[in-house]
Amino acid sequence: MSEPASDPSTQSAPGVAAGPKVRLLALIAVLVLAADIITKVVAVAQLEDRAPVELLGGLVYLQLVRNPGAAFSLATGYTWVLTIVAIAVVVVIVRVARRLRSTGWAVALGLVLGGALGNLTDRLFRAPGPLQGHVVDVVSLFTPDGRAWPVFNLADSSIVSGGVLLVLLALLGRELDGRHTSGKADTEDGRVSE
Repeated sequence: MSEPASDPSTQSAPGVAAGPKVRLLALIAVLVLAADIITKVVAVAQLEDRAPVELLGGLVYLQLVRNPGAAFSLATGYTWVLTIVAIAVVVVIVRVARRLRSTGWAVALGLVLGGALGNLTDRLFRAPGPLQGHVVDVVSLFTPDGRAWPVFNLADSSIVSGGVLLVLLALLGRELDGRHTSGKADTEDGRVSE
């Protein structure tokens, strides 16, 4: 006997509600966004026209840099394109959230969403103007001007951490809807994945 076909976007792991996972995603995104905004406001207030601040014996430097490009200062002439890409990322995450049943995916997408919103806020509201604002970067590793590693901010760290977690979840066969597809026993509900 075959089961009736159903819309895959509405299927979920039995007994797992989407609501708590979406709330977790939203909470993480809001926390990342708030922390990013606060650190950037403090950085602008404390580091503007100041020499880099050395921390941890020179492992970390705090230095204010206004970045018109993407990560690693790529695409500096395409700030408006980066703004559109950030908006698209936010829209995609919001759209897929309705299928979210996995805690891991909720954390990862929350980190990416919060980071994207943090840098998008700069692009929309900082000089030189809407869609062209320069992102405030603050942390430089090993050298005080990004020579060893590009200067970054909390939003960048969240995007990278979320991205790494998404790749790890995909490699482990963890799906957005909570299923485990590697063929091993599903440790969450005791079923064997097919």
